[in-house]
Amino acid sequence: MRPYICPMNKEQAANELSFHPVLRTAAKVVSYLFHPLFVPVYLACFFVYVLRLFPGLDEWRKTMLIIQFAVSYTVLPLAVVLLAKALGFINTVYLKTQKDRIIPYIASMIFYFWMWYVSKNLGFPKESVMFSLAVFLATCLGVFFNTYFKVSMHALSMGVIITLLFILSLSSSVNFGPYLSIALFIAGLVCTARLINSDHKPFEVYAGLFLGGLAQMIAWIFV
Repeated sequence: MRPYICPMNKEQAANELSFHPVLRTAAKVVSYLFHPLFVPVYLACFFVYVLRLFPGLDEWRKTMLIIQFAVSYTVLPLAVVLLAKALGFINTVYLKTQKDRIIPYIASMIFYFWMWYVSKNLGFPKESVMFSLAVFLATCLGVFFNTYFKVSMHALSMGVIITLLFILSLSSSVNFGPYLSIALFIAGLVCTARLINSDHKPFEVYAGLFLGGLAQMIAWIFV
């Protein structure tokens, strides 16, 4: 009887051999640093401390606002993933298959919808409301297209961020050129990292960027 072999296709195996281990390690670090669970918190800090969208808040309330973003966008979705893994509903916390992504996607939709609903009704600045709605819509698109292929979650988040900054650069008197340039550079690093580690095919990355941008455009129209 032939032993069972982990199903790694020829393309993945070739990638594993073609890139230097140091480069693959760097790609993993980039993927962790700019994980979709962390990107909204980074943007919240950008809203609060760079754009100063909440000038009426003192330092303590600004910190609490960042914590609110972290709980809704990072802690709660991560808790769902860990719980699903503990209960055996998913094979790995890295969500390497389309099946593993179903529960986290649906749970995240609930958390992200709540964050958008709260920010809208509490009178948050339109930039924050627009972003929250885009994250929710991007997750909805991710759930739908996950049925057909494994959309890159990293690329989804990058698509939202790039499009948001592009919209703001066109509609604001603030010079967003440096911020947009940095975002494009980071997006390039993240998407390249996903390809280096053979986590996604190029189409899945490009589709994630497109769907994230589409979600942000829809949010911009409605907000």
